[in-house]
Amino acid sequence: MVVKLKELAEKLNSSIEELTGLLKKLEFDYDEKNLEVDVDIAELLEDEIGTTKSDIENLAENIEGTMDREIKKTARKKTAGKTKYVKRNKFDSSLKSEILDVSNSISVKEICEKTGISPAKLIGELMKNGIIANINQSLDIDTAMVILPEFGIKVNRVSETGSTDDLLSRDVNTLIGEEDAENLSERPPIITIMGHVDHGKTKLLDTIRNTNVVAGESGGITQHVAAYQISHNEKKITFIDTPGHEAFTEMRARGAKLTDIAILVVAATEGVKPTTIEAINHAKDAGVPIIVAINKMDLPDANPEKVKNELIEYGLQAEDWGGDTVMVPISALKGDGIDKLLDMILLVSEVEALKANPTRAAIATAVETHQEPGLGPVATIIVNTGTLKMGDIVVLGNSYGKVKAMLDDNGNRVQFAPPSFPVLIAGLSSTPLAGDVLQVCKNDKEAKDRANQISEIRTNERLASKAPLLEIVTKIAKGDLKVLKLIVKTDTKGSFDAIKGSLMKINHEEVMVDIIHHAVGEVSQSDVAMAAAGQSIIIAFHTKTSSDVNKLAEQKGVEIRSYEIIYKLIEDITAFLSGMLDPEEVVTELGKAELRQIFFTKKNEYILGCKITNGIMKKGSTIRVIRDGETVGEAKLDSLRKGNENVTELKAGNECGLKVHFKDTFMEGDLLEAYEVSFVERKLEV
Repeated sequence: MVVKLKELAEKLNSSIEELTGLLKKLEFDYDEKNLEVDVDIAELLEDEIGTTKSDIENLAENIEGTMDREIKKTARKKTAGKTKYVKRNKFDSSLKSEILDVSNSISVKEICEKTGISPAKLIGELMKNGIIANINQSLDIDTAMVILPEFGIKVNRVSETGSTDDLLSRDVNTLIGEEDAENLSERPPIITIMGHVDHGKTKLLDTIRNTNVVAGESGGITQHVAAYQISHNEKKITFIDTPGHEAFTEMRARGAKLTDIAILVVAATEGVKPTTIEAINHAKDAGVPIIVAINKMDLPDANPEKVKNELIEYGLQAEDWGGDTVMVPISALKGDGIDKLLDMILLVSEVEALKANPTRAAIATAVETHQEPGLGPVATIIVNTGTLKMGDIVVLGNSYGKVKAMLDDNGNRVQFAPPSFPVLIAGLSSTPLAGDVLQVCKNDKEAKDRANQISEIRTNERLASKAPLLEIVTKIAKGDLKVLKLIVKTDTKGSFDAIKGSLMKINHEEVMVDIIHHAVGEVSQSDVAMAAAGQSIIIAFHTKTSSDVNKLAEQKGVEIRSYEIIYKLIEDITAFLSGMLDPEEVVTELGKAELRQIFFTKKNEYILGCKITNGIMKKGSTIRVIRDGETVGEAKLDSLRKGNENVTELKAGNECGLKVHFKDTFMEGDLLEAYEVSFVERKLEV
């Protein structure tokens, strides 16, 4: 139905020209030829304007509660996300959707197109809440969360598509972004098994999996999925099916943050071994909770108390010994203690409060990638958040494509993968790298562009030579690194004790050294992998480094520094820590001047006539403006003149002209105090 503009103008005590002008300002559609307007718009204008003038500024003044607009804005921010969803349609609109995904903002037009709400009715509701908006107006998510439930629309906060840099850095937390608590639900923990060779890591993984496989299930895939999920006490647990800290470290070195809990397997018959220590240090450096599985309890010479005693030296103290580390005696061979271990995993994950949003587009991490016969390039991924669906268009590192197949760890085809669920996906353009982050894209073009950008950047990085130590210094300066991490390899334990004792004497509240791993012997490839993962420097004291290890370190951008003399080592570390300190700010008072006359003012620029009363005035210095004994602001002294001559500085007793930049106003009689700031490098005292 339509209403004649002539009739509407008469009702509103206005002319047709004023009415059409208002409609254009509000960007409302109307029939210019027949001078007609939709009845919804006519009713809206009648309700909101009544018999007032139709001028847009006056319209704002006559909305009920307009004087409280700022209060309403504050109220919207406080109640955003807390408004209860009420399924009702106060305007009886025909809704296209009752759920709307919004990131930071959304336009009125986009809301109407996606939900089916009439633009006139939505704009009217905004007006009643003190918001003057046209069809192209952008609304923030807080406003949308307050207004749209009135139409029976639930607003979901979703994160914006991450940048190429975010995908390249594999920063999952940045890609996930901010999530509304009401959208989060518990997700299964993701577990990595670590420990010494032959202590039973692989057997433990096999035992856990085999006890949870339903009879008759079998995979139709040539190679198994590199992760699997089990059910225990009606809750799910995901295991990365690649035992050992080498794979864990390689993932970390590539930027992936996937593991929630590390299971450290220690044989009750052998106790702590060098690889056990490495595994502990890897997990600690990653900030991952550790559960100790004391394995081989079925053997007659098993001694779990010996294991607990040895682990104390590495910061792991059993709960029954007064510590806070969960330790579970098990036999991976016979299956004893496995249920208790799974119970403890669920308990620790509950404490960690692991949550994700299953309703959003998926973010996932690749655990393993390869070429699969009949499927082409494939990747085993574990979903970090959201739900991956068949047919989703994705970017995964330098690869992209449409998900054409998803297989679970038993080779069964699935249609979707919720948070923490591992699946093998096919449909990729090329083989990505393990550790790459998957993100769902809007269309094929976006995914392809992202993948090509990442491919180009990686190619350039491979061609460019790197200065590893300089990169670490830069990250420290930016605040990305808080401490200097070291991996120390020495010829004897006595050498390490001496080095550690000297480093411990370097005490400072701003910088510190953290030895994340140490051992006797040559620098190994494992050391290089750990240094790459933890952004650490390797110190080799009286020990060798093979050419293969040096080559690997160069490839991974790891710095290895070799020393023969301990005081030179300490000297270099002290100098490096000194360079990490923020320079000391030194303020030098220069002089004072009295403001006698203001000659010129323009856009925060002033030309002042002054007399220097003591000290000096210096070009480029900062000036405090003192009025009645109080500082009213600071100005920048851009130039200094003595008569017609530009000078760099003038002494007391001179009259001069100052050109200054000041955001406030000057008054004759103001006192001007000049000073300059310099920065002095600081040094650690050992």
